[in-house]
Amino acid sequence: MSRRALRSAVAGVAVVALGVVAYGLEQPVPMLDWFDLAIHEVGHVLAYPLPELAMFLAGSVAQVAVPLGFAWYFWTTQRDRAAVAFCLAWAGTSARDVAVYVADAPVQALPLVGGGTHDWAFILGRLDAIDRAESIAGLVSALGLVLVGVGLVVAVAGAMERAPRHPVPLGRPSVAPPGPVVAPAAPGVEGDPWYDGS
Repeated sequence: MSRRALRSAVAGVAVVALGVVAYGLEQPVPMLDWFDLAIHEVGHVLAYPLPELAMFLAGSVAQVAVPLGFAWYFWTTQRDRAAVAFCLAWAGTSARDVAVYVADAPVQALPLVGGGTHDWAFILGRLDAIDRAESIAGLVSALGLVLVGVGLVVAVAGAMERAPRHPVPLGRPSVAPPGPVVAPAAPGVEGDPWYDGS
């Protein structure tokens, strides 16, 4: 197994672990959850000059878009299947966290960092869709699960990838004769008594 294939196999195990925690145990992924929260808040800050609805939406969009951006980068620049697989699974688990936030909009039971307005209560309230929070959350969660599944497919494909074989040239290879190679003398020089080497 090549090193790239081994990395993809390890990434596949990580993808399964992320999927089990997020979708099997329905828990936030340790460490990634805090990183997602930081990206979420930065998304709000960067979108502050935009209209209010876009600013509230930017946090959730950013926390899914950033790992997708990393996946795109690793695919287009390095064809690194292991990194792509992990980033897709990361985006999928982040989408599940967004789905939990969306589903909480009608009741607003989740503790908010620093207090303030519940993003999805504001968004769905503005769109007059607060009664559809559960179905929207289900759609976001399903899309996240698809991302985890695609990540697993990418990892498995990378683990099964064989190292490229270098083509063997056809025909007999040329072999230099043993001993020193002596260049032939110029015609009429060797043995010429009048030739002084100048």
